[in-house]
Amino acid sequence: MRIPIIHFNDTEDGEPTPIPRSRITASSLDLTPVRLGQAAWAATPLTERVKIAKRIRELLAENPQQINRSLGGSAREDAETLASQILPLADACRFLEKEASNILRPRSLGSLHQPLWLRGTGVQIQHDACGVVLVVAPSNYALLLPGVVVLQALVAGNAVLLKPGPEGSGAGQTLFRLLEDAGLPSGLLTLLPSEESSVQAALEAGVDKVVFTGGARTGRILLHEFAERLVPAVMELSGSDAMFVRHDAEVPLAAKALLFGLRWNKGATCIAPRRVFVHRARAAELERCIVEQLTSQPHWGLRTSNSSRHIAHLVRAATASGAHILAGEVNQDTGDISAPVIVTNATPSMRLLREDHFGPAAAIVAVSDDDEALRCNEECPYALGASIFSRNETDAQALAARINAGVVVINDLIVPTADPRVPFGGRKDSGFGVTRGAEGLLELTVPKAVMTRRSRWRPHLEPPTPVDREIFTQYLKLAHSRGWGARLKAAGALFRAVCQRRKHERKN
Repeated sequence: MRIPIIHFNDTEDGEPTPIPRSRITASSLDLTPVRLGQAAWAATPLTERVKIAKRIRELLAENPQQINRSLGGSAREDAETLASQILPLADACRFLEKEASNILRPRSLGSLHQPLWLRGTGVQIQHDACGVVLVVAPSNYALLLPGVVVLQALVAGNAVLLKPGPEGSGAGQTLFRLLEDAGLPSGLLTLLPSEESSVQAALEAGVDKVVFTGGARTGRILLHEFAERLVPAVMELSGSDAMFVRHDAEVPLAAKALLFGLRWNKGATCIAPRRVFVHRARAAELERCIVEQLTSQPHWGLRTSNSSRHIAHLVRAATASGAHILAGEVNQDTGDISAPVIVTNATPSMRLLREDHFGPAAAIVAVSDDDEALRCNEECPYALGASIFSRNETDAQALAARINAGVVVINDLIVPTADPRVPFGGRKDSGFGVTRGAEGLLELTVPKAVMTRRSRWRPHLEPPTPVDREIFTQYLKLAHSRGWGARLKAAGALFRAVCQRRKHERKN
């Protein structure tokens, strides 16, 4: 398998020459051949497009260790990478194989609930490809997150420009090679350099939709660019997920889930638990279970990234306002942390509970009931996901219905969202639009209604008559009046008005 080199222009003798990353411009990114290829691809039967997903799935199963190595992870992380990226991507491929034809097939509406005055008009809803889709990927889950979107976009008939995250170039190249080996026609996937200038160049070259996954701050800046060009976008932005531990929760399970969420992918997960709202009667038990489980687990080691320093700053601010550190340490001199950092006696107004961060840290807030937990939750501007721990599924479902979030998991977290059928997206400052699932596939299409008039009766094409107002008035009453008496009266008046119109037409 060859590693792709992205070529944006040609030399005079016809040999392609790569443009240095700092020189990528709209003029060097020519989408003309991409659009030609996309038009042919969209005209390809869906059954053929879906075969790409099947071949990708088979390649993932044949070469998991090779793919693991290409992502640059350590041997210790192989199992986690398989579980968090490669297996869910294969499952997403199978979902497309089984469901894409049902989701994307044209749908006839029939005559049920069709207005009477429009009877004789057939309606079919079609799902056209958007065209050229720009996928701006994050650095975490650098194969899975863009991989699912790219595959859904391709199956829907689009061409794709993929800009990997700052540390995701290797994953982007792996995805490119997989699609190349799967037989994807040349030119349908363009792998851009990971520099932010690639996004600007793609926008200026003219794309039809953007799927952005990343931080809320960057998302706001880019959204201004998208709006200026009227480019629709799916914005999957920051998270600061809440965990609700109710009075009837299995507390040891909640503690284990919390620590798993902070440990998984070293805490760099957008739907990791950051804020824990625990019933006041169970708070001490939760804290005790956390300490006991941490004592029995290997030490997590130090994190010295920019993210850890930001977390350290937020933790110091929280402790200065009365919070206590239950687990972990903050080095006051270097800003490093020992993970996980969990603070208690926190309040919703603390920055640690209101700002997004990308590391193994969480804050515990004791509450009196579900209502107080919901009020505390609403003080955070992010609404990506949430989890609930309760032995009473009925009450947990009722609480889930009241939580403002894109996905809510009961008695678990993170892992169930890997179900390829589940749409994923946020609310509030966590963005809008969804990826994955049937809804994510439809996001990468544009609906088109095709209407066929079969009735020979087209009175609207005839010259207006003096009784037209009476016809519309009586029809409105017949179709929408409250009681049957009023409707019957309107039916008689409508019949007389139509007869008058026909007499007028015969005279003229």
